[in-house]
Amino acid sequence: MNETEEDRLEHSKTPEPAPRLRKGRQLDGASSGDSDVRHGGREPLVEASGLSSYHRKSVEERECDDDDGASQEDEGFMGMSPLLQAHHAMERMEEFVCKVWEGRWRVIPHDVLPEWLKDNDFLLHGHRPPMPSFRACFKSIFRIHTETGNIWTHLLGCVFFLCLGIFYMFRPNISFVAPLQEKVVFGLFFLGAILCLSFSWLFHTVYCHSEGVSRIFSKLDYSGIALLIMGSFVPWLYYSFYCNPQPCFIYLIVICVLGIAAIIVSQWDMFATPQYRGVRAGVFLGLGLSGIIPALHYVISEGFLKAATIGQIGWLLLMAGLYITGAALYAARIPERFFPGKCDIWFHSHQLFHIFVVAGAFVHFHGVSNLQEFRFMEPHSAGLRDAPGLHVVRNWEEKTKINHTSQVEKRQDGPALPRSWVWPTEGARAPGTLVSMLVAGGAVSWRCLLLLPLSLEMVTLTSVVEHLLCPPRGGSVILDALLGEQRN
Repeated sequence: MNETEEDRLEHSKTPEPAPRLRKGRQLDGASSGDSDVRHGGREPLVEASGLSSYHRKSVEERECDDDDGASQEDEGFMGMSPLLQAHHAMERMEEFVCKVWEGRWRVIPHDVLPEWLKDNDFLLHGHRPPMPSFRACFKSIFRIHTETGNIWTHLLGCVFFLCLGIFYMFRPNISFVAPLQEKVVFGLFFLGAILCLSFSWLFHTVYCHSEGVSRIFSKLDYSGIALLIMGSFVPWLYYSFYCNPQPCFIYLIVICVLGIAAIIVSQWDMFATPQYRGVRAGVFLGLGLSGIIPALHYVISEGFLKAATIGQIGWLLLMAGLYITGAALYAARIPERFFPGKCDIWFHSHQLFHIFVVAGAFVHFHGVSNLQEFRFMEPHSAGLRDAPGLHVVRNWEEKTKINHTSQVEKRQDGPALPRSWVWPTEGARAPGTLVSMLVAGGAVSWRCLLLLPLSLEMVTLTSVVEHLLCPPRGGSVILDALLGEQRN
């Protein structure tokens, strides 16, 4: 017994590091019943069985300590306060996100998202995790997830309206009565549409970067919606109240005040939270429906028939229907509300809302373009009397009338030349169509022909073509035309 005690003391003097043990635990080699260790007050020492034996036992002890530590952490986690539990859960989630990202990120379910990324409880799968950089966010555009449709619908819409705006701004001045004013009016509409769509697809691209970035770009997104609504009012009010500018200015001031108020409200941090989804839809829906008052004013002052034909009120109603439908689907979260987990990637409410916004903006552009065509072809309108360049057209019209009268007097056998070809005013339809606005020169071809100096031979040729299309009763059309020329 004494030899063993001396051997242990000699080995204890060697500079071998002692393992760090948890309180209340002993090594396997130390007997709990050893009276010398228990009563001597000395701590348990490692037996001198060599360095390799020591390392083997220390590894085993560390593994046991890890197991005990994990169990103690779990027991401690259950005993934490709710605030500490939430903090601990956030740390675990961040570690999970980092591990996922280090090995090429994958979509994650809704229940593991952080609170600032949770927007729609009915989209259960396919969400992006928080991204570490803007580069990663933009690379995610080409991946399939819940925001893929939201990004591409407004990205393609932005490119479409950018190209359409460039084409429209570079149309020749002959296509307008007042080129500078009308291009500024349409430019404000295109600017609002491009900014709205740009802010939207940028927000849906980078909002998973961080909570601060998400908050900033959400405010830009909501501001863009207000800018689109304000820009849409400008060309419609300009052409609808062309002859009466006073109410036009009043309505423009009102819509600008309401739009700025909506932008200010959208800067509130709580405005972007899921709890205020209905409030967001209501604010922008109310801003758009404020156009009912000027629309009723126009219908009452001009009459329903003129408002439906010249005023293009039908296209305005279609645009309003598209916007209202999209906002209602967005606020009610339809169809994913009825099919949870089935519309995670495609055809959920936010995606449909984006499609309706792009369609509504294009319908509005088409309707205002038709309204602009009617205003151009209405030279006796009070608002067009002093338009620049119109006196040239009127002088040409008077000369054409003289040529037409002399030609009719010489032609006694054939019918009189119709007036509609000289200047299509009464009963004429606007040539503006969807195709003519997208094909270069299609919208202005008729007006360019009107401004060309026509000679007497062209008038005769037009008369012959008209006889071919509308032959008189009996006889040969071509022969009658030739005989009429010979008799003259």
